[in-house]
Amino acid sequence: MVQIKSPEQIAKMREAGLVVAAIHAATREAAVPGATTKDLDQVARKVLADHNAKPNFLGYGGFPATICTSVNEVVVHGIPSDDVVLKDGDVISIDCGAIIDGWHGDAAYTAFVGSGHSPELVELSRVTEESMWAGIAAMKQGNRLVDVSRAIETYIRRQPKPGGGKYGIIEDYGGHGIGTEMHMDPHLLNYVDRKRGKGPKLVPGFCLAIEPMVSLGTPRTEVLEDDWTVITTDGTWSSHWEHSVALTEQGPLVLTAVDGGKAKLAELGITAAPDPLA
Repeated sequence: MVQIKSPEQIAKMREAGLVVAAIHAATREAAVPGATTKDLDQVARKVLADHNAKPNFLGYGGFPATICTSVNEVVVHGIPSDDVVLKDGDVISIDCGAIIDGWHGDAAYTAFVGSGHSPELVELSRVTEESMWAGIAAMKQGNRLVDVSRAIETYIRRQPKPGGGKYGIIEDYGGHGIGTEMHMDPHLLNYVDRKRGKGPKLVPGFCLAIEPMVSLGTPRTEVLEDDWTVITTDGTWSSHWEHSVALTEQGPLVLTAVDGGKAKLAELGITAAPDPLA
């Protein structure tokens, strides 16, 4: 069953989303050469405490940290550690969430540590982020879940990969519904699988965490012995972007973007829904 939210509930999710945005800003500033991924986790914990919010990652299925810190070939679910020291040239994806009064926010971004990154890596992150926005733009009344998947996949497939070949759209992980739980129905693929059909219709109150994950090589992954860390099977580096989005009567509201997605959606010819907290 898909959980449909009222405008009041979406406003509460917006509160949680803004806490996630604050975590992103603080961890992005702290992701510098010499910092450990455990340092970033501590930064996130402080932001949560400052906003009287709860973490939704800590303890989820036994996960031992507040955020996921995925470096280079790690796609998702990297565990913060004192042993992982960021160095110049690294790429890190930080995934995190927050709970306010029982309502969840969840978002991720990819950042470049230091300098010296190849154009190939910069383009990888750009393509992944833009494919997320293509998916967000497809959250329209009357569309179905598959239309979001198609928008993400189509954007990625149309981008030329520097050096040739194709980007790997990660197959084993995708987006999801979000609300009173972090992961809810429906599961959102980042590509079209005809066997899964069209999926539910998108109606006001429908909330999704849209999160493409893309690698420079394979779409396939494996999980390390810690039962969490997910890496590409060929060792190629990856990017991960995510926003939580609500569909309202006035259009999409990006719950985890500071401006509610207004600026970026305007570039795509879409008017973002009014911010209920403005």
